[in-house]
Amino acid sequence: MKIESWIFGSGVFFFLPISIIYGFLTSWGEWVGILGILLVGGLAGMIGAYLGFTGRRVGLRPEDRSDAEIHEGAGEQGHFSPWSWWPLVLGIACATGFAGLALGPWIIAIAGGIAVVALVGWVYEYSRGDHAH
Repeated sequence: MKIESWIFGSGVFFFLPISIIYGFLTSWGEWVGILGILLVGGLAGMIGAYLGFTGRRVGLRPEDRSDAEIHEGAGEQGHFSPWSWWPLVLGIACATGFAGLALGPWIIAIAGGIAVVALVGWVYEYSRGDHAH
C-alpha cells in the first residue's frame, strides 16, 4: 500500500497549488470551484493517510513484493453479501435525496427516511431471516 498512499498523498501537493492558480484565473470570484478543488485535495490527503496507516499496520501484501508467488494472493478476500438488495435501496435513497436538492426539501426528508431503513436493513440482514447466524 506504499505506492497507493504515496499517489493519493501527493494529490494534496497537486490540488493545493491548482486551487490557488484557479483562484487567480477567476479573480477570486468563483468560490465554488476553489473550494471544490481544495476539498478534492483534502479527500486525497485523507485517503493517502488512511492507506499509509493501514499499510503500516497490515504489512506488505503479495502485490507489494517483487518476490511474491501467485498463490500467496489466493484465498478469501472478504465477506460480501451475495443476495443483498439493500445497496440498491440505499442508492435509490441517495439519488432521491440529490433530486430533492433541486426539487424541494420535502423530498430530502422522504429520502432520509428511506436511507435510514436501508442502512438498518443492510447492517442487520444477517441477524434475522434465511441468513441469520
